Amino acid sequence: MLKVHHLNNSRSQRIVWLLEELGLPYELVVHQRDPETQRSPASLSSVHPLGKSPAIEHDGQVIVETDAIIHYVTNKLAGGRLAVGPDAPEYGAYLSWLAFPEGSMMGPLVFDLVYQWTGGGNELLHGFFDAEIVRHQAYLEAAVANRDFLLQSGFSAADVNLGWTLEFAECRRRMADYPQLAAYLARLRARPAYRRALERGGPQDLSVFG
Repeated sequence: MLKVHHLNNSRSQRIVWLLEELGLPYELVVHQRDPETQRSPASLSSVHPLGKSPAIEHDGQVIVETDAIIHYVTNKLAGGRLAVGPDAPEYGAYLSWLAFPEGSMMGPLVFDLVYQWTGGGNELLHGFFDAEIVRHQAYLEAAVANRDFLLQSGFSAADVNLGWTLEFAECRRRMADYPQLAAYLARLRARPAYRRALERGGPQDLSVFG
């Protein structure tokens, strides 16, 4: 059976949500952050040398990196459900949106967090990453202004991947000026599988990153 290593208050919530959307069976192993440092526990280092989550175990393999896990689950275990295949018109758009949360959006948000936690000091550097956050949010606001989900064809794993990043942006107080994006996030949270994922993986408290 598929085993999912889930870290509380982390992006691994996406994988729990994805599996609930797909209705696939899985064993969930929950790891807890250090409450003082918010770092991953040593238990995750016994799963993979990087000691990070998400990580899954299947057929004797350990697979890490969110995008890779989503590709693996949707294509190997779910017959392509919630993914878009190479022959579909939106294949390129799907791949682009799937990569966007980790490839573009998350880096500046994490920098913003670390900058705050470490007391700052370089306003020029902070201004650069702040402008990137604004650019990403404006891009997303326009993308979901006239449709319910990222793709014209409807809900996909790309939406799952983006959802948690938007929640992280929300805890960083980066959503107030984007009503279309806030409405999109509300649609994601209203999905029954999203609520089941919170029941299974535990409630999130992203305020620790606020």
